[in-house]
Amino acid sequence: MMIPIYRRFVRMPAFAAFFVPLLVFAGCGGQQSPGGPQAMPLAALKLKPAAAVVMQEFPARLEGKVNVEIRSQVDGILEKIYVDEGALVKAGQPLFRIDSRLYREQYNQALAAQHAAEAAASIARLDVDKLEPLVRNKVVSDIQLKSAKASLLAANANVEQARASAQSARINLGYAVISAPVGGYIGTIPFRTGSLIARSGSTPLTMLSDVREVYGYFSMSEADFMQFRRQYEGATLEEKIRNVPPVTLLLADGSSYPEKGELEMVGGQFDESTAAIAVRAVFPNENGLLRTGNTGRVRLESRFEGVLLVPQAATVEMQDKVFVFRLDKSGKVRRTAFTVSGKSGDSYIAGAELKPGDVIVTSGLGRLQDGMAVKPVFDKASQK
Repeated sequence: MMIPIYRRFVRMPAFAAFFVPLLVFAGCGGQQSPGGPQAMPLAALKLKPAAAVVMQEFPARLEGKVNVEIRSQVDGILEKIYVDEGALVKAGQPLFRIDSRLYREQYNQALAAQHAAEAAASIARLDVDKLEPLVRNKVVSDIQLKSAKASLLAANANVEQARASAQSARINLGYAVISAPVGGYIGTIPFRTGSLIARSGSTPLTMLSDVREVYGYFSMSEADFMQFRRQYEGATLEEKIRNVPPVTLLLADGSSYPEKGELEMVGGQFDESTAAIAVRAVFPNENGLLRTGNTGRVRLESRFEGVLLVPQAATVEMQDKVFVFRLDKSGKVRRTAFTVSGKSGDSYIAGAELKPGDVIVTSGLGRLQDGMAVKPVFDKASQK
């Protein structure tokens, strides 16, 4: 007897039937690629040797080539002021006059004493001349002639002393008029006509600055000084200074002084308190634009060949170190610290940690982490 076979069919819900193909598709074709997550496209730069101009700026104070304190060498009342503050004067031009009446009288007295001494010497000379023939004829003893000659010597000494006193009095009389020792600009005059001037006073009558050439004094740290010695040719420091290109002076308003300067001197030792060494540059100043007391910045420029330039925008600074994200051979970024050898414009000059041909990421740095895959996108113009 035939036993009937029954097949049991289970009806599936409609939404379950919809997901079945998706599950099949996911199980077959939606697996992750063996390489991991998809690489992120980001702008990148391949490093290559280039020429660079490095500029270093140092705060500087300016002084005239000659700065003279004008002081009185005699005491007295300030009788006349011939110049005004800020005036340009020539060497030898009168600046001040001290009341000279006392010194004129002293000179007259010294001159009279000189004349009296000269007259006494003349009388002593006559005595010697009178006695010499008498001694030869043995009319008088030789002792009288020797005494007369001694008196003549004393009289001549008195003449020399009187002349020295008269010369000293004449010099003091000349000091009553105070003249400019050099040409330049007059500074502040703290005294007025009628003021009592003392030669031992602590305050000078004024300052006189010869600013036809102006010195710019600045300081280099020990690190800057060592770099300075390395980057210029020459066996000695003097030779290196001669090989420094003309320097630029930046004025207080940020503008550049039109005349270039020359580096002239480096201090003999480092200051123990600041660990810096003094340096001086000299600038021509025939138009008188610069004055003693001005401030500015001295800019030194150096040209380098075959260096690697890293845009500052492509770096990250952490704990006094500078990093870039460099791509390894597998296309993953590695955060790499490098030494900054200098700055050229908006770029750093990289040290030996980076090599020509290295690829660094230049955008999206805030999203990057070590080991992330990146697809570099190069700027064609920068890769020529």
